[in-house]
Amino acid sequence: MQKELNKEQIISILQKYSPTKDNILKCLHELQDAHPQNYISKVILEETAKHFKLTKGQIFGIVSYYSMFSLKPRGRYLVRLCKSPVCNMLGAKSVTEYFDSKFNLKPGETTTDGMFTLELAECLGRCGKGPSMMINREVVTELDSKKIDEIINTKK
Repeated sequence: MQKELNKEQIISILQKYSPTKDNILKCLHELQDAHPQNYISKVILEETAKHFKLTKGQIFGIVSYYSMFSLKPRGRYLVRLCKSPVCNMLGAKSVTEYFDSKFNLKPGETTTDGMFTLELAECLGRCGKGPSMMINREVVTELDSKKIDEIINTKK
């Protein structure tokens, strides 16, 4: 499995975006999504800074500010569990505990096979159908252990 985007792949993505500040977030999302380990690497930071004519520190500031970006490698599938008060009332804590007991996966960790990273999210906007989670960009609601097992098994 490829562990890094090469410079040519990064530049190819960057060239899709004119170097204006309003394109930075969209571009960073595409770069992160294209990375086999779902994160913004040092090479991506450097090339993005050059493209947008900013310092590496300015791009780092953007990436570190927004919780949807990561500066460390993550799994192929990003599982974000909603931790809002509503989802907590509807059982989000038991979902988090299920991931720990069944998959030995705590928030902030990645499975040893590199397939899944578990993260907590403030709110996924599905309060009426909680508890909720996102797998990459797909939102799943009304979670229970059976539904989680079905979803995880389709991703393996």
